[in-house]
Amino acid sequence: MQLDQIFNSGFINDNLQAKNKTEVLQELVKTVIDGGLKLDAAVVMEVLQQREKLGSTGIGDGVAIPHGKIPELEELVVAFGRSKEGISFDAIDGKPVNLFFLLLAPENSAGQHLKALAKISKMLKVVNFRKKLMDAKSRGDLYKAIIAQDQTCQL
Repeated sequence: MQLDQIFNSGFINDNLQAKNKTEVLQELVKTVIDGGLKLDAAVVMEVLQQREKLGSTGIGDGVAIPHGKIPELEELVVAFGRSKEGISFDAIDGKPVNLFFLLLAPENSAGQHLKALAKISKMLKVVNFRKKLMDAKSRGDLYKAIIAQDQTCQL
C-alpha cells in the first residue's frame, strides 16, 4: 500500500495551535473535514478519544499516531499535523509531541488499518525523516517528504 493513495496535501496542518491532546485531535479532525472528507466531527472525536483511553498513541521521539475506525468511512485516510512547539500528549517517553499522523479507517478494515499503522510507524523511526518534517517550509514540502519516505519504506 502506498500512502499517496490515502493521503493528500489537503490533509496537512503544518502549524498546529493546540495546547493539549483534545485540542490537537480536534485540529486534526478539522483538517480532514476542511480537506473535503464528509464526516461527523463529533463521532470521529469520540472514536479517537476512546482509543486514547486505552493508551496513548504517542509513541515517543516527538511522534504520535492517533487512529480509529470510523463507521461512516469508506476508505482509509491519513492526515498529518505538525507543532513546532510540541504538545503534551502522554507519549510513552513523557516528552512533547511535534509530529502527528492521524489514521482513520473504515470499521471493517483491520488488515489495511494495521498495515498503514505499521508503515507510518516504521517511516517515523528514521531520524532524518523526522528532521525533514520539522524543517519543511510548506505543506507542499511536507507532502513531498512524506511521499518520498513512503516510497523508500518497505514492509
